[in-house]
Amino acid sequence: MTQDSAHQPYGTPEVPRVAVRGEARIEVDPEIARIGITVSARGTDRRTALEDLTRRNNTVLDLIKSYGDPVEKLETGAFSITPELTRHGRAERIRAYHGRVHITAELSDFTTLGELTTRLADLELTQVDGPWWALRPTSPAHGQARRQAVLEAVQRAREYAEALGADLAALVELADLGAENAAPFAAAGTGMRTMAFSATEDAGPPPLDLEPQRQTVHAQVNARFTMTPPQL
Repeated sequence: MTQDSAHQPYGTPEVPRVAVRGEARIEVDPEIARIGITVSARGTDRRTALEDLTRRNNTVLDLIKSYGDPVEKLETGAFSITPELTRHGRAERIRAYHGRVHITAELSDFTTLGELTTRLADLELTQVDGPWWALRPTSPAHGQARRQAVLEAVQRAREYAEALGADLAALVELADLGAENAAPFAAAGTGMRTMAFSATEDAGPPPLDLEPQRQTVHAQVNARFTMTPPQL
């Protein structure tokens, strides 16, 4: 193969090209789970609502931090304190104040996750959402899927060449989907399983089903090969 033929976009009769797409889809166990916690408070004046919200927020944070290493990430998101106006009357009279704090926790130990979720849901005016199962960005599963996609591309190209009585000669190009244009490339898809629990002072912990949901990892590649002249 000469240098000129290597740069021909569609190959030549002497050096034909074959372009294929390789895909792989594997299922693996999740590595992390995220839960969302919403702490609420309500008071007839702003100070009371803030004090109750602060106390409950500290209780939630102390409980989550007490689990140590299994809690890989703990973040406080949105905070709000909202006045509720009376429905009747022309004057802007405040009936009550509503306060909320949103917290996100990420755990790698799913046994701890079930216990923590139950205890959080048993706290007063505390709502728990989730879990959302996921893989880490550095998970080996992503590399495994990409390798399988490449092997599938080679196998598909070889089958095309064999159907013409030819053999693969060389790899010309290997690219992720979207690497050559503006289309997005989705290497993996993660499923989510969502539940929601809420608790008040009189509510006990509800029964939990926290069976981890397997994650689907998807990889795609485009590959171009040269092959020997076909036997037509």
